[in-house]
Amino acid sequence: MLRANRRCREQRKMTRVLVHATNPIARAGLESIIRAQPDFEIVGSSSDLNALMQLDRDRQPDAILLDWWETDEEFFWESLLSDETSDPAIVILIDPMEGDRVIEILSTGVRAVLPRTATPEEIIATVAAAAAGLIVLHPNLVESWLNVNPFRTQALPAEPTEALTQREVEVLQMLAQGLGNKAIASRLGISEHTVKFHIGSIFAKLNASSRTEAVTLGLRQGLIVL
Repeated sequence: MLRANRRCREQRKMTRVLVHATNPIARAGLESIIRAQPDFEIVGSSSDLNALMQLDRDRQPDAILLDWWETDEEFFWESLLSDETSDPAIVILIDPMEGDRVIEILSTGVRAVLPRTATPEEIIATVAAAAAGLIVLHPNLVESWLNVNPFRTQALPAEPTEALTQREVEVLQMLAQGLGNKAIASRLGISEHTVKFHIGSIFAKLNASSRTEAVTLGLRQGLIVL
């Protein structure tokens, strides 16, 4: 029986997690939360985004738990999310922000968004779900988004100013599925630059100011189906 239990532990799938936080106290706290879980393994820890990039390539984690600051935004979007050597589930911890901004972040390919006030239990459950392929949004952030945009029913134009091309409809459908630019480019066999061009054209034709609004408009006008 003891031998069988040992074999089960050895065969159990471990979720490999890379931790990033600039603040050493925050980083130590996140590491402690991960280490307390028998099915989780820390494969690296960083305080610098360049180091995070290298660890991501070298260690190939299942998930990245990242304490995110808006000052790092440009590097984050252009480097980590466009890196084609690894495709971990990215879970970010942020300060409270407007609901629209949270949805924008999710649409880039980030798998989960949590407030920094999230409990250890919420963090663990979110990392596990994200690593399994789910998209996770904290209830408080969902409520924030609904308060800011109660389905945007009053300001949506009835028809697009110009018909979308077939390729633009394909891109819009993938935006509705929560795919980021990198994933869309891979599926369509085009460059990320071309994806950005299509998204800009979609925004212009639908009179949309965000991915969320473009998807909402597409649904209302029957251009896409969830």
